[in-house]
Amino acid sequence: MSKNTICLWYDHDAEEAAHFYARTFPDSTVGAVHRAPSDFPGGKAGDVLTVEFTVCGLPCLGLNGGNAFRHSEAFSFQIATDDQAETDRYWNAVVGNGGTESACGWCRDKWGLSWQITPRVLTEAMARGGDAAKRAFGAMMEMRKIDVARIEAAVRGEA
Repeated sequence: MSKNTICLWYDHDAEEAAHFYARTFPDSTVGAVHRAPSDFPGGKAGDVLTVEFTVCGLPCLGLNGGNAFRHSEAFSFQIATDDQAETDRYWNAVVGNGGTESACGWCRDKWGLSWQITPRVLTEAMARGGDAAKRAFGAMMEMRKIDVARIEAAVRGEA
């Protein structure tokens, strides 16, 4: 196990979530699944207690802690994409598997975890600063899923 691991709280379905992430995102795997040695608040002996997994190379631990806590947009995974096809693939996977759309490239998976599906063209435009960043930002503010062509047009001053 890594020295620093993100622990994510789930309501009994950490293993399902981990397998979805592993199927969906590159450099993502499911590792060890640990079962509870005895009953615990929110579960029974033998239930899956924790799941070790990685998302895009980032080590995570899914904890089946019950329904006491919910995910919020205060934490999200930001996935950098290279083009519209990759953006569409991840967005559609998250939203199409029981998730929901939000604004400005954000969506939420069916377990309540937030994702930012962010094309590099957007982050590069923002890093440039100036008018290009302002136009890219303005275009992004009108979107749910990011439209790469519209961001590129905004950077060029065509939108």
